[in-house]
Amino acid sequence: MPSQVDQSALGLRVLTMRDATDEVDVIIEMAGALDVQWLDLMRARGKTVVYLCCGQPFAGLAEAAVFEKPGCFSRPDRCDEIWLLPEYRVFTQFQRMLHRCPVHIVPYLWAPQFVEERIREVEALGYSFGWKCGVQRDGLRTAIMEPNISVAKTSVISMLACDEAYRADPSSIQAMHVLNTLHMKDHPTLLHLANSLDLVRHHKTTFHGRHDIVGFMVQYADAVVSHQWINEQNYSYLDALYGDYPLIHNSDWLNEFGAGYYYPGFDATRGGEKLRFARESHDENLETYRNRSRAVFQAIDPFAQHNLDAYAERLMMLRSSARVSKRSSYA
Repeated sequence: MPSQVDQSALGLRVLTMRDATDEVDVIIEMAGALDVQWLDLMRARGKTVVYLCCGQPFAGLAEAAVFEKPGCFSRPDRCDEIWLLPEYRVFTQFQRMLHRCPVHIVPYLWAPQFVEERIREVEALGYSFGWKCGVQRDGLRTAIMEPNISVAKTSVISMLACDEAYRADPSSIQAMHVLNTLHMKDHPTLLHLANSLDLVRHHKTTFHGRHDIVGFMVQYADAVVSHQWINEQNYSYLDALYGDYPLIHNSDWLNEFGAGYYYPGFDATRGGEKLRFARESHDENLETYRNRSRAVFQAIDPFAQHNLDAYAERLMMLRSSARVSKRSSYA
């Protein structure tokens, strides 16, 4: 695990599946696939299994076959319930049909613990994380941090939004940094797109590999431009908001709080307009911007009572359903 993850402070135990067999009553699978035979054994012993879906389920299922990518497809009827994050609510019936079990929406959670650890690390090296108010800038230095491994989160619209802002006002952008692109920097389609942009033609664009957001922002950027497709709850967005950086985004969820600078859907033109607006007014609106971000953080705080209650209720209902199912099987 990364050094920022203090497992002892969190009180976590790491067990093999074999060691966990007699230790647990509820198994929650996420970000990986557990052995189906072990899950069958556990369910036969009266345990309950939940699949907590933390990635866009349609893209994960379709892209592996369509783009001939390595994929993993575990037996869909391996679990008793599916838990979906709110951003994937639209896939509820899709998941219910695929997995043949109940589907429930559970809260999305985030806390600044890991980003704070990284902030302390960069501060020890003489860097300061966060928007610097009152600094004279020759345009914003934008960072595009989408992973570019799925159509759910790519840099295409963000690049167009930055170029739109630059074409309208060349002083609005000093540099555009496009992260997570080295694996496709020589692809003809990306080259065609990049070479059509004024920011590339005028040598104001750099393509990078993967970087952590804190370490990158303190050195190279002071605004984040993002785009997603049915993937609107992203930790990188929250990390940017935590640093008070201008976040230009198309997340309807964040827009409900008025957080960041919102543009709808795939509207790169509006995205460029929002980027120029952020450059002109972010200092002036910083206190309001910060308060709206705090409202987001409070809503998704893992230790907030409404989130603790929601998960506790879900677990109690899960075990209650398991007991009823077990009695029915004996009858």
